Amino acid sequence: MSFYDTLRHFADSYWLAGMIVVFLVLCLWPFRPGAQSRNNAAANSIFEDAGDE
Repeated sequence: MSFYDTLRHFADSYWLAGMIVVFLVLCLWPFRPGAQSRNNAAANSIFEDAGDE
């Protein structure tokens, strides 16, 4: 069995649907309602302890 056949069998199974669901969850995770404060903290973390040098 070749590598292509293995990937084709994998894509034809329900695992593909599972991978799509996981992908969508990971893409939409930062946009959930309770994440705004964490996103702002992460975005501004590079500016902490920065002086006017």
